[in-house]
Amino acid sequence: MGIRRIGKHLFTSRGKVYRAFPPAAFDRIERAIKDSETRHGGQIRFVVEGALDNAPLFRDQPARERALDIFSQLRIWDTEHNNGVLIYLLLADRDVEIIADRGIHARVDEGTWDSICREMEGAFREGRYEAGVLRGIELITAHLVEHFPKDSTGTNELPDAPVVV
Repeated sequence: MGIRRIGKHLFTSRGKVYRAFPPAAFDRIERAIKDSETRHGGQIRFVVEGALDNAPLFRDQPARERALDIFSQLRIWDTEHNNGVLIYLLLADRDVEIIADRGIHARVDEGTWDSICREMEGAFREGRYEAGVLRGIELITAHLVEHFPKDSTGTNELPDAPVVV
């Protein structure tokens, strides 16, 4: 664990989250998720966390491990077809992780998710947070359309609104 990472997390407030994602940006992200889910049978959640709290920070918890915690806490795994996808952004590290439930993971390889994460992180480095998330949703949608075509039920099992942790 580096002192630089600790400093970034200790000095990243929730205010930074809302500067990166003002309410209108969260509204557009929610609409993008809603629109995406009209085209396939998958479920997408977007979660942004400004910084890790003390316990995970001093354990040097990686963003991937934290994303798995969030995936579980929000019960994204609890969909009928195991087709939930979490986009998790740890803002202090500008680290994106995509966690796909086992139904999707069996069809889309990890390298695909990593590539989407790197593209999003590139936008974040340029300060284009909303654009990065919207692009990530667009890329994920393409895979969900291919592997989880829209079924007749059209059930929205998970909320579409972004979550700030």
